[in-house]
Amino acid sequence: QVLLVESGGGLVQPGGSLRLDCAASGSISLAYTMGWYRQAPGKPRELVANVRGGGYTNYADAVKGRFTVSRDNAKNTLSLQMNDLKPEDTAVYYCNADGRRVSLGLYWGQGTQVTVSS
Repeated sequence: QVLLVESGGGLVQPGGSLRLDCAASGSISLAYTMGWYRQAPGKPRELVANVRGGGYTNYADAVKGRFTVSRDNAKNTLSLQMNDLKPEDTAVYYCNADGRRVSLGLYWGQGTQVTVSS
């Protein structure tokens, strides 16, 4: 069993920065892809960015050049540095650990609210 706990959300003005962190308890092997998803009111949950165990990263077009995802495999943590935030980045952000491609589990955090507003 894996428990994911996010932190770091909050209210920020447009153009500002926030850092989200996700701490995983339990074993998160390199076989898991870890990522950040977000869900705005009335919209489906969407991928923001993810990173494989070997370090390969993938970003949604809307955040490329502004967000940076990173993971520390030794500490079982995942982070998302968000710069130049825009009102359309407002959403609940969820940490995710996906091991389904190697028949492991799929886990979600409880989410953290990010609000970008002046």
